Amino acid sequence: MKKDKMVHRVGKKEERTAYLCLIPAFLGLTLISYLPTIAVFVLSLFKWNGISAPKFIGMDNFTRIFTKDIYFTDSIKATIIYALLTVLGSILYSLVLALFLNMNIKGRTLWRSIFFIPYLLPAIGVFTGWKWLYEINYGLFNFANRLLGLPPKEFLQSPTQVLPSLALIAIWCSGNLIVIFLAGLQGVPRVFLEAAEIDGANAWQRFMNVTIPSISPIIFYNILTALITNLQVITPALALTNGGPQNGSMFMSYVIYMYAFKKNKMGYAAAYASIFFVFVGIFTIILFKTQKSSLFGEEDD
Repeated sequence: MKKDKMVHRVGKKEERTAYLCLIPAFLGLTLISYLPTIAVFVLSLFKWNGISAPKFIGMDNFTRIFTKDIYFTDSIKATIIYALLTVLGSILYSLVLALFLNMNIKGRTLWRSIFFIPYLLPAIGVFTGWKWLYEINYGLFNFANRLLGLPPKEFLQSPTQVLPSLALIAIWCSGNLIVIFLAGLQGVPRVFLEAAEIDGANAWQRFMNVTIPSISPIIFYNILTALITNLQVITPALALTNGGPQNGSMFMSYVIYMYAFKKNKMGYAAAYASIFFVFVGIFTIILFKTQKSSLFGEEDD
């Protein structure tokens, strides 16, 4: 009995120590994430320019966004199309490269470093470099078009070409996904691949029936992180397009920035941010709801 009481006291002491160690993390999350998020929702109910006293207007900001805002529809369209192009392209690109880099090839470490470097480069440097590549008169891509006898393309000046052009930059910078896929591929049990090969499965069948099921959690994680990241895109619009041409790259994050810091409509921008928060949450929930059947092969009970 005495021993049980001693064990119980030790357990209680360890529990108190664990809670004390969690306090800094909890305070950090509260001050950096939870309170600012709540403040945004509260501020969305006010009219405020950042200088004068806030004026409570209820749901007027939301009503105006849904009925009169000239950027709302275009921003949703641009954000969804860009996110879909980027997520699909980056997942395929990074998976193919990870498969290549997982092979026993000469200079494998060097190749891994080369493909990871774009992810480490400063964003402004990356977009400045690609701006030169896309330049209509002297850019490398249009120089190649002229050599092939093709007309020059307005990559960043065309409403139909701007989103694929910006998505290509994001795909090129997806070195983090390559590293995660590579780690997942190295964890695929060799015994399963060897057993499938003995049973007569070719390379494609081994890939579809052994490799893909084994790395399905990695695929889900990469899709989730890529989706959330690219739905919140703003850097391309800031660095290259300013939301143009013809609102073709008017992403929701850029609209929030524009209203808050260019037009000083803090309350209106907060309402936009609240809608955007729900918007990203819906996509995340949909992905989580579909992941069991589509990625893990499981069905809800």
